[in-house]
Amino acid sequence: MTGQESILSMALNSGLVVGGVLLLLVVCSIGCWAVIIFKFRVLKAAAAQNAKFLEIFWNTSSFQSAQETTDHLDKSPLNIMFRDGYREWKKFRTAKAGASADDLAISSGTIESVERSLRRALDSETTRLESFLIFLATVASAAPFVGLFGTVWGIMESFRDIGAMGTANLAVVAPGISEALIATATGLAAAIPAVVAYNYFNNNIKNLVTEMEGFRAEFLNIVTHHESVGRR
Repeated sequence: MTGQESILSMALNSGLVVGGVLLLLVVCSIGCWAVIIFKFRVLKAAAAQNAKFLEIFWNTSSFQSAQETTDHLDKSPLNIMFRDGYREWKKFRTAKAGASADDLAISSGTIESVERSLRRALDSETTRLESFLIFLATVASAAPFVGLFGTVWGIMESFRDIGAMGTANLAVVAPGISEALIATATGLAAAIPAVVAYNYFNNNIKNLVTEMEGFRAEFLNIVTHHESVGRR
């Protein structure tokens, strides 16, 4: 029997509590890897499409042209922010076309409304990008303790068996303790990828949020400039 087969055999033959702990940790580990693959694709697509969006945006002559050219970049947080802000601006520009005495008030309201629209889009996209990270953080922090619980329970059962047999022979103790320690190893196997992935994704999201904050400021500067000169 190989080492891998022996470990698998011990895991399958473990007690009810330890077996339940192992099953829970395996499910959590599978869930973590599913989240890791999903978030990696989402963040990679967001970063790549943001780069394409900025290249198009800064090389177009109007917001309308930028909107038409970037229509396919639906995974770009910057594009989503831009569309919300531009839609809000167009709404006020339409109202401003028939205004005269209230022109200054409309211009002021335009900036504030566009800023709120951009902020809502930024918050919404941040929430979307951060989705499922709480699961990784929970597994990263809880899995080692869940595994430790399984280990402690398994060792308690081993000592109970020692008492029942009246001997502390290593051949009697070792199998039970080995089964118990598998729970700790499984907990660490679930927690370590979750910790690494959480830190990696969290750093990427911070970079994307910083990028969104910078675009928000640039977009507001453009809108403010065109409101002050009265044309776009």
